[in-house]
Amino acid sequence: MRIINLISLAAVALVLGLNVTTAQAAKKPSVKAQPGNPLEEVYSGYNMRDAKTQAMQDDDFENPGMLWVEQGADLWNKVEGKAGKSCASCHNDAEKSMKGVGAKYPVYRKDLKSVQNLELKVNECRTKQMKAKPWKYESNQMLSTVTFIKFQSRGIPVKVAIDSPEAKAKFELGKKFYYQRRGQLDMSCASCHEQHQGQHIRSDFLTQGQSNGFPTFRLKWQKVGTLHRRFKGCNKNIRAKPYKRGSQEYLNLEYYLAWRGQGLPVETPSVRN
Repeated sequence: MRIINLISLAAVALVLGLNVTTAQAAKKPSVKAQPGNPLEEVYSGYNMRDAKTQAMQDDDFENPGMLWVEQGADLWNKVEGKAGKSCASCHNDAEKSMKGVGAKYPVYRKDLKSVQNLELKVNECRTKQMKAKPWKYESNQMLSTVTFIKFQSRGIPVKVAIDSPEAKAKFELGKKFYYQRRGQLDMSCASCHEQHQGQHIRSDFLTQGQSNGFPTFRLKWQKVGTLHRRFKGCNKNIRAKPYKRGSQEYLNLEYYLAWRGQGLPVETPSVRN
């Protein structure tokens, strides 16, 4: 087992360019971890960005993610579907009705026997309430609408509910996924974001992998993207077969990640490398 672990670490250093010299995170406020969290304190990926990227996120005139917020505001009031409704038809002013909602998602739905995130909730409303066609998971309409909804919770601490045996079971599946080694590099989520957080990887730093900034504008993508897109990218990086966006595996992982980052403020739309 020790030989396997050494080989895995060597693979990280060789293939991903890991510098094992620990780097100090930027001096930004952190949050004391909730009881049971393996981390002593949690901090946003914002802390590991350079000053230029942080400034881009902080200025709404410079933050490119705000373009998706604006598009989402238009879609919020757009009537679609056979029911002749828009999001505003039921929820009125998003600034009031959606405040705090993004900080509580994902949620466990007993009727669905599954974790539901905002992307799936939007499509549920479209098909059931608006009688409209569902959007593709990573479509511009979905990205804009979810970013707009999450934006209404910006600054509000993440607080997901794990309040039933069924919800706990999904949480445990997400936790198992987080620590399970996979792919040709034999790595887990924890390999980077827990065991080597704060260390160099190529010219960047490994963060705790928190989800409070998603959907995020990633400079590499040159657009806003979902958390599940990031999951797929991580799986590909370790030479593992990725799951589909919206899969049960990724929904459970998203649920667990939100719990790991409880107390961090929603940053959507954040800016990341």
